[in-house]
Amino acid sequence: MKRAAVILGILSLATWAVAQNTGQAAPQTPVTGQAAPAAGTAAQPAAKRPPQAKTQPEFDAYKAAAASTDAASFEKATDDFATKFPDSELRGLLYKNAMRQYQAANNAEKTEAMGRKLLAIDGDDPEALTTVAEVIAERTRDSDLDRDQRFDEAVKMAQKATTTVDTDISVPANTPQDKIDAYKALLRSNAYSIIGTIEYKKDNFAGAQTDLQKSIDAFPSSPDPVVVLRLALALDKQQKYPEALKVATRAVELTQDSTVVGTTARRERDRLQQLTGGAPPAQSTTPPSKN
Repeated sequence: MKRAAVILGILSLATWAVAQNTGQAAPQTPVTGQAAPAAGTAAQPAAKRPPQAKTQPEFDAYKAAAASTDAASFEKATDDFATKFPDSELRGLLYKNAMRQYQAANNAEKTEAMGRKLLAIDGDDPEALTTVAEVIAERTRDSDLDRDQRFDEAVKMAQKATTTVDTDISVPANTPQDKIDAYKALLRSNAYSIIGTIEYKKDNFAGAQTDLQKSIDAFPSSPDPVVVLRLALALDKQQKYPEALKVATRAVELTQDSTVVGTTARRERDRLQQLTGGAPPAQSTTPPSKN
């Protein structure tokens, strides 16, 4: 399953976790269906409670805004809602969905803008942190005068996400634990991928190797081919050619020849085969762990 499909399959647990019993205080007891930790048992990090509407008109306005069918109208409806209800806990949910819609449309500028509006409301949201950081990492060029400042901001965001992913996602009662775990693992994988990508762009290839491997290890069931290829390139830059060949071969397995990533992976594999003077290693199901 592609990583995009994985996250789309579990995003609902973070987006639509809205308490519909408006005007009620946050529960102070364990959510229905969840037992309190037994005495002497280490408690899991407390999940952030789902946002709530304070009044019925606020909730009705939220539903109307959420019904918008395209990114531009969703953004406008979200801004209008935030203006009308400036203290609403539901603003973040709307901006998160606007961010996702622009991300799906490959509109990086708007994706970053919506992510920053969400972070202005909740600076710990791990999905917003990783999404904005990824846009910064991918769009920053060596010729940019503020290159280092942008990279530093993205790394700080990604590092923060590796911590807040355990404490700052909202889940409704009875959400299957495997979906929660998959969502957290994917966000953590994305965060390490961003850090590793920036290290690579800054020519810190050893650091890139470490963080790109962490990205793969965080979500091993569905490795990102781009991350695998970047790991191969980072190993290549360090003249670790046999290790690089193994990872490049895995990148080839994960891609189609007709794609940009697939073509690059095949060129890298062929180059490394020439350097090592041998056939590719036996296929493996996962890239090698860092020694």
